[in-house]
Amino acid sequence: MQADRLTSAMLIGVLVRRAAAAGGFATILVKGDEISGVILVQAVEKGRESGLFERVPNLDGGYRLARCGPDPAEGGEALSQYIARRRRSDPDLWIIELDIAEAERFAAETIC
Repeated sequence: MQADRLTSAMLIGVLVRRAAAAGGFATILVKGDEISGVILVQAVEKGRESGLFERVPNLDGGYRLARCGPDPAEGGEALSQYIARRRRSDPDLWIIELDIAEAERFAAETIC
């Protein structure tokens, strides 16, 4: 029997509320499947892109954030193209922009 787990929509909601409470900002760029959509976090700090991260399962049954997509130095066009490819192959994925100090760590603490 599978253990109960939080839905993607619940995890995103927690991330948005927790970011606001910590003085940051989170915005849902693409809304995915409410139950089990893949979550991508676009990490930003003070308006500067610091990477794109995907919530992936790890070997102990939990989750972790894994860097994905182009390097931020490649620019916004490369990121847009990557996201367009991902959305074509998985229309159920979520994309959230998280603008807060240490966004990757913050997201990992919240949704993993």
